[in-house]
Amino acid sequence: MRKRAALPAHENNFLYLGRRDSPEEKLARQAGIEFVAIETGQIRGKAPWVAAASVWKMARSVGAVRALIRRFQPAAIFVTGGYVSAPVVWAGAAEKIPSVIYLPDLEPGWAIRATARWATRVAVSFPQAAQHFAPGKAVVTGYPVRAAFFQTDPVRARQHWQLDPHAPTLAIFGGSSGAHHINQAAVENLAVLTQVAQVIHLTGRADEAWVNHAVAQLPTALRARVRVFGYLDDDLPQALAAADLVIARAGAATLGEFPALGVPALLVPGPFAGKFQEPNANFLVARGAALKINDADLGRDMIPTIQKLFDTPDTLTAMRVAMRALAQPHAAEALAALLQSLGEARQ
Repeated sequence: MRKRAALPAHENNFLYLGRRDSPEEKLARQAGIEFVAIETGQIRGKAPWVAAASVWKMARSVGAVRALIRRFQPAAIFVTGGYVSAPVVWAGAAEKIPSVIYLPDLEPGWAIRATARWATRVAVSFPQAAQHFAPGKAVVTGYPVRAAFFQTDPVRARQHWQLDPHAPTLAIFGGSSGAHHINQAAVENLAVLTQVAQVIHLTGRADEAWVNHAVAQLPTALRARVRVFGYLDDDLPQALAAADLVIARAGAATLGEFPALGVPALLVPGPFAGKFQEPNANFLVARGAALKINDADLGRDMIPTIQKLFDTPDTLTAMRVAMRALAQPHAAEALAALLQSLGEARQ
């Protein structure tokens, strides 16, 4: 939310509503943004009684959010999907505050489908996502990423991690919380993997210790080719920029961060309820920017696929060019302009 007040054009106040003890709470507080936790719950893939309890929590949160809106008096509301966004959009509509839902994925999940009709606009990363909404509802803004993703390069990134500037380099990226099955497949293939490439492995904090233990069993020369991290924040662009290839799930970040860096991807969509990562992976594969491996086949197909790509540098180059072509460096400005226009129209 952006507070509606008589402020100079360059000044804005923000109120962040989200889940208690979440990464977004930590980031908001680090940025000096007021944070208020609201109740929510998951629905997709949950037992009926759990889903019903979650809907009740969301409905109960609407009144609390309306009270917050009356206190804060925002000019506009911006939400990024997820279950926590539902009561915010509903409350905003009841208070007649313009709102923008941002859909980072190629297809909307339950929360966005359930709230889009109450939002003023839905911002999408690519034109292909607009088809899921009523005519005139969607606005193509692109996927916003930190400026650092556009400002680093492989040479500086490898220097940062003290890696061989000429050796093939692989990043294994499970997202901020890691991807346990990808970590398992990497450890099972670790001896061969480290002979094929230098490895930067982002494990998630839950798997960091046992992955490090597996790395410690390698011969000294191979162990020196691995960098393991439970979590990265400011250094994440450097980790991905150092790579010739990244293995990752196909969450929404792959549609913004990987194109910004132009890093080719080997995608392993998560076998989650709804298979919501499949459209993201298929979008990048269809454009020649990525290859896809089924989660169940990863242990078997990881090494042959990586080896084939490193043995055919022209293929990697073509994937890199295709990935970079999808970059949208002005997405953040487009989102900000959309919010500003809605807020000013209300005043």
